[in-house]
Amino acid sequence: MGEPACQENVIRTIEIRISGKVQRIGMRNCIRTLAGRLHIRGEVMNLPDGTVFAIATGDPIVLEKFVSMIYSCPRAVIRDLEIRDHSLVLFPDFQVKRIE
Repeated sequence: MGEPACQENVIRTIEIRISGKVQRIGMRNCIRTLAGRLHIRGEVMNLPDGTVFAIATGDPIVLEKFVSMIYSCPRAVIRDLEIRDHSLVLFPDFQVKRIE
């Protein structure tokens, strides 16, 4: 009756930049584990400026949960977490990338 139409298969891609004490503490593997649990696809990498950068694709509500769960990564001291929209990228899975 007054139900809004259910939008099936709506996915989006976001980019996340995390600063603070976030490198050399297992942050990328923690993020990959969280992504796997939530069926999010994408990639995460350390950047030369000391930040961790991730691109994640999934259901918008699940992406919000994913971002909030990043704060639970052990040993990380997150000073800032920036989220931006990104053009849609369809990844096969979620990978840790090494750019060093």
